Amino acid sequence: MFDKIFPPKQVVLPNGKTVSEKRSRTPLIFVTVLIAVYLSIRFTNFEFSVLVKRGHEFFVIINEMIPPKWEYLPHLWQPLLDTIMMSILGSVLGSLVAVPIAYLAASNIIKNKIIVMVARIFLSILRTMPTLVSALIATFIFGLGTLAGTIAIFLFTLAYVGKLLYEQIENASMGAFEAMESIGITRIQAFRYAIFPQVLPNYLSTSLFCFEGNVRYAAILGYVGAGGIGLLLDEGLGWRDYASVGMILLMLAITVFLIETVSEYFRKKLI
Repeated sequence: MFDKIFPPKQVVLPNGKTVSEKRSRTPLIFVTVLIAVYLSIRFTNFEFSVLVKRGHEFFVIINEMIPPKWEYLPHLWQPLLDTIMMSILGSVLGSLVAVPIAYLAASNIIKNKIIVMVARIFLSILRTMPTLVSALIATFIFGLGTLAGTIAIFLFTLAYVGKLLYEQIENASMGAFEAMESIGITRIQAFRYAIFPQVLPNYLSTSLFCFEGNVRYAAILGYVGAGGIGLLLDEGLGWRDYASVGMILLMLAITVFLIETVSEYFRKKLI
């Protein structure tokens, strides 16, 4: 059917022979995307007219945030520091624990398929769980506060870094690893000296990139009682104190910008 709708192009070679060019899948992909968009609009009851009519309300709220309430600034330092500390601790612990999990999930290192499958399923389960859900579960277990937020960030970092790391391990050159094993070095030692140095720059770069995102994620964990500046953000939006919300967002934007700038500098050094 595809051949009838989009017939292959015929090309005549210099020797007079006619061959068919490989068909482009672009028309089929384009039609599939259009159908998917149409079905998404139908199932979500999306109405462009409502977006046009009510879209200006967004700018009304933005106008109420400007200028921000500067006298609210002294109340932000401690929650902002809590948010940053949550992100640092959760990111560091998650990145460290991701190494042994990625080791177990790498099929070129671990030959036991059951261990590899279990490690990958574990990472997949963590990746499918939203950070807010992880934080909510953590608040039930550990109570309200920054500990729950740290646990949620730890789990997200573990899943994110672990997934990318084991893929990098599987793409590493195995020559030196096999040579070390052949002279009697244990598999873990061979991994330490032959594989890990190859993936170390990308591993550190990925961890830094994840930390950047974790600062933003940590800002909304207060909605489920996981501490940090998100508590003040939730409170300000609940009371419609948009000037205070503007101050919170301004400080958060400055903090994220500074962290991203420093992180980008170090990531460029690692490449």
